Amino acid sequence: MTKAELVEKMATDAGISKTAAAAALNSFVDSVTKALKKKDGKVTLVGFGTFAKLRRKARKGRNPQTGEAIKIKAGNVVKFRPGKKLKDSI
Repeated sequence: MTKAELVEKMATDAGISKTAAAAALNSFVDSVTKALKKKDGKVTLVGFGTFAKLRRKARKGRNPQTGEAIKIKAGNVVKFRPGKKLKDSI
């Protein structure tokens, strides 16, 4: 499902305009992004799941084309853990 399809679905389900649905979706995405930027960033939506920021350590990897060893820098990643309702519905 693309963002446009999601906006259309939200608009029809909620009985609002596509513009309002797009604004709501953009606000949600912005809010989750800001929350994850914090030091211990975490967003929990009961029944749906949890978005959490994790720190990935630096590690060694390989270039698949040449087989040459490379260094992969440390960085932050976002992990999503589905909630019980979401797991059960799938």
